[in-house]
This record gives sequence, C-alpha cells and structure tokens, in this order.
Amino acid sequence: MKALCWHGKGDIRCETVDDPEIQDGRDAIIRVTSCAICGSDLHLYGGFVPGMKSGDVMGHETMGEVVAVGKDNTKLKVGDRVVVPFTISCGECDYCRRGLYSVCERSNPNGAEQAKMLGYPTAGLFGYTHMYGGFPGGQAEYLRVPYADVGPIKVPNGLSDDQVLFLSDIFPTGWMAAENADIQPGHTVLVFGCGPVGQFAIRSAFMMGAERVIAIDEVPERLRLAEAAGAETIDFSAVKGELQDEILAMTRDAARTRSSRPSAWKATARAP
Repeated sequence: MKALCWHGKGDIRCETVDDPEIQDGRDAIIRVTSCAICGSDLHLYGGFVPGMKSGDVMGHETMGEVVAVGKDNTKLKVGDRVVVPFTISCGECDYCRRGLYSVCERSNPNGAEQAKMLGYPTAGLFGYTHMYGGFPGGQAEYLRVPYADVGPIKVPNGLSDDQVLFLSDIFPTGWMAAENADIQPGHTVLVFGCGPVGQFAIRSAFMMGAERVIAIDEVPERLRLAEAAGAETIDFSAVKGELQDEILAMTRDAARTRSSRPSAWKATARAP
C-alpha cells in the first residue's frame, strides 16, 4: 500500500509499505477513505518531537471502511464506516473505566520508557513516535486499529466523510476546551487562536450557550472563518496599545449596555 512516511526533519515521502494485518483478536483493518493533517504532524515534520524512526507512517485523523475484523471483536463488522480517534485505549484498565482514555495503562508498549521522559506513561497514539507506541498512522491506504472494539465511532447512514472526519481529533479537542471552561448561557467567551481547534472551540462555545465569543488571531482567513461562525474578532497585529485593554473595552461596553437596560422586574413594576 502507499503511505506517507517520515524520514527526518522536513523529509516526508509517499512510499510503498507492507499492508497491515490482524495481530490480535480485537483488531480491525480499515480502508482509509479520508484523513487530515494535524498541527501535531507539523511538530514531527519540524523534528521537534523525539522518538520518530525513518520510515514511520504518519497520521492520526483518519476514517474509513472496515475490511477485516479480529475474531474477538464483536462491535464491528466488515463494511462498517468508522472514525478512528487519535488515542488507542483498551477500555478495561482503571483509567479507561474512569473515562481517562488518554492515559490507558495497556495500549502503549513503550509506556515505561516514556515515563522516564514525561514522568508518567500515556496511551498509545497513531502515527506519533515510538515514545507513544510506534503505531503506524492513518495517512495511508489502510490502517490497523488495535482495541478496535473500544475507540472507533460508527458513522450513521447518510453522513459524509467531510461531516464526521474531524471527530477523530480536532472537534473533540475544541469541544473539551469549551467544556472545561464551564460555559453557561449568556457568558462571553474569549478564544485565543483561530486555527482548526480554535474554530471548533468557537462553535462549541456557541453550542453550549455562550452569548458572545471574541476570537483573537492575525491570519485574515482564520478571522473570516471565526466571523462566519458568529464570533467577534480582534486582529492582534493591528491593535494599538495593549491587547488586554482592547478586550476589556469590548466587554466593559457590553456590560454597561446590559446594566443600562431595564430589567424585566423594573419594567413590570412600572406597568399600571
């Protein structure tokens, strides 16, 4: 099969590599129908993350059609369309049972060595260095998915790849950022950075009930996408003075406007 392979800083090649095979009863093999490039891939491209080896297959934002299933996998069947999350999780260890899938205790065979560098082990990750398990990634024609009865998300009929691909990584990342902010209806939310994850954080904030989202960046295309989602924007490269003062002015003005409006109680009290 063809795959994008890492060979060093700034050296990514499309090469022919061996097709993946079922190695465990819970595995699945998917034929990749769509994949994306993540900002994290640029970290690998730039040589900033240790643990890559020449020939490693990249990619962790992947979806496709199941073409083979291990004998112990009762969740999936050949022909299913699935989105494959970045994180590989067993679903059975203590962390997985608590919903902390990114620190699965079983999926990273190099966890002990990783802990020497990070202080703790994490789950295995697709296409993201041997420190995270050395699993071949999804920027390829086919992908082996370990513990495929846990992570992959079945795609309902009628949804296109474009509609669901980003469930593999960046949409959940942006959603979790908004979720961690404990957004309540009526809140004003500030998003720094309008790249792909920032765009999803903006949309997630509105879905959670934010009244205003103020998005900050300097790239015109990113700012236009943020505005298309309903955000107010600040081009920080054009701000004269302190960015914080610009933000405070926007929020103070809105607060004064709201406080000057008669409340429902006052309006009712004045009614005859």
